[in-house]
Amino acid sequence: MSDVQDYKSRLGDISSKRFETFSYLPQMTADELRKQVQYIIDQGWNPAVEHCEPENAMKHYWYMWKLPMFGETDIDRILGEAEACRQANPKHLVKLIGYDNVRQTQGTAMLIFRPSA
Repeated sequence: MSDVQDYKSRLGDISSKRFETFSYLPQMTADELRKQVQYIIDQGWNPAVEHCEPENAMKHYWYMWKLPMFGETDIDRILGEAEACRQANPKHLVKLIGYDNVRQTQGTAMLIFRPSA
């Protein structure tokens, strides 16, 4: 068995914190992010964007960026809203959510943007 990697996440180091699906993996490329948005669409989930200050991400609800994009199937529109949120809140974490309206829960949630260092 190989050695288990220790992720050096620490409460005092905001840049080391991990959030949601894929956060222990390297940052997604633009193409990989498009594939995740396509997956959300293919599942029939409703995409939504949320954002939060890094220091509050573990102890507060995140802010919703506009309303969920009910029925939206255009990848570029969804990513455009995520980018608009990032531009409006450059010091915030931004995550993409796929709401499953059948099960009444999140089908997926992933951090897609971190603030610049």
